[in-house]
Amino acid sequence: PMDKNNPSDVVVLIPPSTTTDGIANILYEKGLIRHPLIFKYEVRKRNVDSRLKAGEYNLSTGMDLDTIIGNLTRGVRDTNTVRFTIPEGYELVQMAEKLESEGLVDKERFLELTSRKENFQDKYEFLRLLDDNQSLEGFLFPSTYEIYVGSTEEEIIEKMLDGFQRVYDRIIKDSLKELDFTLNEIITLASIVEREGKVDSERPLISAVFHNRLKKGMMLQSCATVQYILGERKEVLTNEDTSIPSPYNTYINEGLPPGPIAAPGEASIIAALTPADVDYLFFVLTGEDGTHTFSTTYEEHLRAKPKR
Repeated sequence: PMDKNNPSDVVVLIPPSTTTDGIANILYEKGLIRHPLIFKYEVRKRNVDSRLKAGEYNLSTGMDLDTIIGNLTRGVRDTNTVRFTIPEGYELVQMAEKLESEGLVDKERFLELTSRKENFQDKYEFLRLLDDNQSLEGFLFPSTYEIYVGSTEEEIIEKMLDGFQRVYDRIIKDSLKELDFTLNEIITLASIVEREGKVDSERPLISAVFHNRLKKGMMLQSCATVQYILGERKEVLTNEDTSIPSPYNTYINEGLPPGPIAAPGEASIIAALTPADVDYLFFVLTGEDGTHTFSTTYEEHLRAKPKR
């Protein structure tokens, strides 16, 4: 620091497109560094030339070179914040479209970053439990978040990964140890429960149906998995739809799909971890309010089906 004992605040304006040499001269003229060469040497050593940002900075003669360079690479923070909400059951594509429509992200950049967990796994231990090259589908927690205006796509994604981390630490981590499921399998199941259910009180029952089917080696036959393949939420699926060759099609493949089909909320995650203690193997939408009728046998299930 130039003046550790009696520091004074200095406002520094770095115009756009200023070179590292130019920035060094500005800082020297403002009395913040001992010599331009020292600044240039440290910047090159850290390989942050291209990351120095323009803007108006509030610096101090009490700051060391590390702190000054840190400020210039982070850039000026707009202290204004903005909120955004990701609804439960959203897919990555829907998140990208919603956030782009709100002027918060570039859709393509968001989808590129979320397409591989490797982009974020250094910071998030739970991502290391997933398969190589797996996307973040299902692992950006649906909630309302507050961010700084001008936040990057990376920062917005990390905000949602932080949301999942909190749920993982509080609910999932210890429960997983007692179950014969991986993190990916539980979130995949929770995502199906999320998309199949409309009423929170039914989620443990829907979860039980899928748990029971998995135990019996039955196909899950979840409409939501086919809707995920189609990229649209068709109310009524045709035989052609349920025959689409895809690892996500639970009408033609046994077991769970390879990964989540949406972002499950807390109620669906809890339901996937703790299904209701019932023998149901079938359910069908019967209520105007999105409620289902549950059955143990196929005959009961056929009787419960609404007549079209």
